[in-house]
Amino acid sequence: MAKKGSWVEIHRVILKPGERAPQVPEDTKAVPLELKVRGFLLSDADLYEQVEISTLSGRILSGKFIEQNPGYSHSFGRPIAELIKIGPEVKALLKGG
Repeated sequence: MAKKGSWVEIHRVILKPGERAPQVPEDTKAVPLELKVRGFLLSDADLYEQVEISTLSGRILSGKFIEQNPGYSHSFGRPIAELIKIGPEVKALLKGG
């Protein structure tokens, strides 16, 4: 059980496949539009329960409690050698060098 005030992630479906906009691609229309957001639990809860959270911006949202103390798993990938060199080259050009 997670205690009130714990940092958690919730999930909810915003639009079901049949509710998606007509102009979106067919493969996009076939899946729901989902939301995952993090915030602080407003009451004690067990995993997978419907809960309310308060986000860092102060919004109150509800959804299914899917993770306690979520981490970050994204990255910008490996550095690209050509792009690493651009910064110093641009600085030199701007300084007149």
